[in-house]
Amino acid sequence: MAREIVPAFEGAGVRVGVAVARFNSYVTHRMLELCVARLEELGVAAAAITVVHVPGSVELPLAAKKLAERDDIDAVIAIGAVINGETAHFEHVATIASGGVARVAEETGKPVIFGVLTTYSTDQAVVRIQHAKDYADAAVEMVNTFRALSDL
Repeated sequence: MAREIVPAFEGAGVRVGVAVARFNSYVTHRMLELCVARLEELGVAAAAITVVHVPGSVELPLAAKKLAERDDIDAVIAIGAVINGETAHFEHVATIASGGVARVAEETGKPVIFGVLTTYSTDQAVVRIQHAKDYADAAVEMVNTFRALSDL
């Protein structure tokens, strides 16, 4: 019979770092609230959640890396909102943020959840704020998956 690791959403003993961008804070602040609340619903202790505020989504990868390098952090969630404007700036910021967050996961070997909304309008961003709960689920699930893999 094949060995199978199934999703587990038990947050007890899980330690999470959250890097959150202040730019578009009317979106990211609410995302942070929902994400932290969901982490706690899953059993992650409030004292096991470390939140770092950074200026914008370009700064998220470096903050995520600093968090992921810590021994007292099991997973990182990067939260931001990049909303299209009248210039190509939107595309550059989204590319830097997504590529940087992916590299942090690869370099550190820890789960780093990409929670950066990249939308064409503020309305689209507001509708997607609720996705922040999913980022919490993904972080806890990945920590449990990595732990299960270590136990094989």
